[in-house]
Amino acid sequence: MLDRAIGRASRDVPMDRPRPGATDLSLGLHPHALPAPLQLLPGAEGSSAAAAAEEEGGEGGDGASDEEVEGEGERRFSLMGQPLVLKRSRPPRPRRALRVWGEEEDPSSPCCSSSCLSPAAKRRAAGLGGLEARRAAVRAWGCQPLAEADPDVHAHMERERRRQLAGIELIASENYACRAVLDALGSHLTNKYSEGLPGARYYGGNQNIDAIERLCCDRALAAFGLDPARWGVNVQPYSCTSANFAVYTGLLLPKDRIMGLDSPSGGHVSHGYYTPNGKKVSGTSIFFENLSYKVNPQTGYIDYDKVEEKAVDFHPKILICGASSYPREWDYARMRLIADRCGAMLMCDMAQISGLVAAKECRSPFDYCDIVTSTTHKSLRGPRGGIIFFRKGKNLRKRSGSLSQAIENDQYDFEDRINFAVFPLMQGGPHNNHIAALAIALKQVATPEYKAYIQQVKKNAQALAMALLRRKCRLVTGGTDNHLVLWDLRTFGLTGKNFEKVCEACHISLNKTPIFGDNGSISPGGVRIGTPAMTTRGCLESDFEMMAEFLMRAVYIASIVLKEHGKLQKDFLEGLENNNDIIELRNQVETFALQFGMPGFDA
Repeated sequence: MLDRAIGRASRDVPMDRPRPGATDLSLGLHPHALPAPLQLLPGAEGSSAAAAAEEEGGEGGDGASDEEVEGEGERRFSLMGQPLVLKRSRPPRPRRALRVWGEEEDPSSPCCSSSCLSPAAKRRAAGLGGLEARRAAVRAWGCQPLAEADPDVHAHMERERRRQLAGIELIASENYACRAVLDALGSHLTNKYSEGLPGARYYGGNQNIDAIERLCCDRALAAFGLDPARWGVNVQPYSCTSANFAVYTGLLLPKDRIMGLDSPSGGHVSHGYYTPNGKKVSGTSIFFENLSYKVNPQTGYIDYDKVEEKAVDFHPKILICGASSYPREWDYARMRLIADRCGAMLMCDMAQISGLVAAKECRSPFDYCDIVTSTTHKSLRGPRGGIIFFRKGKNLRKRSGSLSQAIENDQYDFEDRINFAVFPLMQGGPHNNHIAALAIALKQVATPEYKAYIQQVKKNAQALAMALLRRKCRLVTGGTDNHLVLWDLRTFGLTGKNFEKVCEACHISLNKTPIFGDNGSISPGGVRIGTPAMTTRGCLESDFEMMAEFLMRAVYIASIVLKEHGKLQKDFLEGLENNNDIIELRNQVETFALQFGMPGFDA
């Protein structure tokens, strides 16, 4: 048997060089017979220890008997008169289970120290310890609450939360998002890059992002009652301004013509605007030519006859309806006729009234327009962003000379052109946290509860308008059809800028706005007041009657400060400091506002 072992070893291991690893079996001569052990199989270690054991034992002989050498797992025997040592590799020790991190050693364990571990086990243990240290470092940086990670920012945010809770919010374009929307905005979806559209991304790992965006698009179409075969939607724009510019970029060439409502008449600057001295204050005016139409200076209503007259002369490629500060309904049917007569695409920016459109509490632009854009955070109560709806399918339009008969043209080509303009022409990766939050808001928009909310928004706007009119205030157009009122303060000798500052000192938020005919670019003569935000907090008509009283007291304070300190802005603001009337009104406003809950924070 030994011969066979020696033969195997001689075949497997060349005798002219040492074997790199330890062998299972080695044979050495007893040290009494030779000065050094003969290793027939190389790699035998500790032969000197074996010899020492042999000398201590004092046993030898010619027989084939063998005996264990203590502590070395070797056998001594004689072969042909030569004392030999058969050394066998020690069987591996049973591996002791690694302790759970932080677990105490068991003193009764036969091996309770790291010195008992094999080198490989030690490396594994060290690796696990290093991994846990790395995980701890990530937790220390990545799992800190805001108050610990950045006390400065946290303090500012807490002050802003307190301001929102203890103040009256009357800015028409602001609202309160619900807890679910806020949770999505502050979620891990922020981490993912997803340039492109669902199913056609420039990055991998977007299967869940694709599902969220598709769901958001489906809910957007459902919220406004649109047929997916006739309408498409892009939910990636960062704002309505960027959504508008993406439409222009996708459908127009540089220097093509656009026509929208004049900014002093209530239009938005993204529809194109020049100041009286010719300065271009919008990218729209820089890259495209625009001519604005205006409201009637006596009534404040849009003069559609004048719009048509201008459009026929100007021949815009896009005719825009929609406004930032217009309290009345739009005649979309008339605008469609005007667009068809001058060969223009009809676009609506419904940012201010999209919630009313979704709830079917005002006329719908979708019945007449080719493209519809909107913000998502105003009356929709969603995250801050933009959205674009566009027609698709067959293009049936009525043009001048064929008003009684539809002409079937080619398919609408808006979809690819607008999508390409959003990305890659205008934007990078979409904000996935915003898209998820928008999907949540749009689900709520499609509920009966949301329709009831919008109905209350309109009732509150009517109540506020009537309360101000009873107090001899002048409102543009004499009232409102939607969620906002325009208050002309020139009858009190005030500017919108000064009145805004007084209200802000009293914890009432509203915004100055130009009134057609004033010097709006320097000193706007009015303020815009909206009801969606305080309606979200639970206010009813009687509460807006109280707010009207607060506003009238602010008018009184502004008039007194103006008389005592003059018109200069610096002097006027100094008159607001430590003003007892302001302090008294502020305390009353806070007491009133704290009665109502604040979505997302009202435990």
